[in-house]
Amino acid sequence: MDTLFFVTAKLFWTLAQPASWLVGLFVVALALAARGRWRAARGWLAAGTIALLLLGLVPLGAPVIRPLESRFPAAPEVNAPVGIIVLGGGEDAALTAATGVVQVNEGGDRLLAGLALARRHPDAQLIFTGGSARVAGGGVPGAEAVGRLFAAVGLPPERVTLEGRARNTAENARLTAARVADPAAGPWLLVTSAFHMPRSVGAFCAAGWRGIVPYPVDHRPPARMRPGWDLAGHLGQLETAVKEWIGLLAYRVTGRSDALLPAGC
Repeated sequence: MDTLFFVTAKLFWTLAQPASWLVGLFVVALALAARGRWRAARGWLAAGTIALLLLGLVPLGAPVIRPLESRFPAAPEVNAPVGIIVLGGGEDAALTAATGVVQVNEGGDRLLAGLALARRHPDAQLIFTGGSARVAGGGVPGAEAVGRLFAAVGLPPERVTLEGRARNTAENARLTAARVADPAAGPWLLVTSAFHMPRSVGAFCAAGWRGIVPYPVDHRPPARMRPGWDLAGHLGQLETAVKEWIGLLAYRVTGRSDALLPAGC
């Protein structure tokens, strides 16, 4: 059932992402033109052009992602956490395997924050959860690359728990719960990107965790609804926001989250 959900989610997002809809407008225009329906083709072409210009000029994703990123405060204070849970996504496992050097991506703040928190709370267990998100299976687990990073900075192996099978946030929560003595005995610092935190909290609460303290990182720059050409940046932000809102709805409907916009547990 987990595999079916994972594959279905991947396929659905391929079709639902804003970039696919944008391309679809031009594909329909070409198809209509090929059939000689020039008036209709011009209409679809105009719609695609307007959408392209709008996305390039206006940061439409800013107001969509803002409620997600502001859901939980940054850098909360917590005394004596039992563990620090870092969710995968900040590592580039494939590039690490190819180059032999640990590589991170734009979500690398997750790993930096995890290491900083581990130093601040020396008695807390440091847990990383992240496998391979390839639909066909295989691939290099994120935990493999991160394990090398943790070893390189001198963290003792007995203090680190690496979970390398999870393919999505729900599996992060469920598979990690099986690796700790009591997921209900917190507090647990949960580290992930700010936009991803609401869905992560919901998934962990639904999986039986308690005492979760969200520690959001990797915040986007403050939203400014000023026109300025940045098609890649604006489209990327919009896709990130739309994907998270769809994910929140899907997790709630399928019971993988305890609320549409979780507040904690």
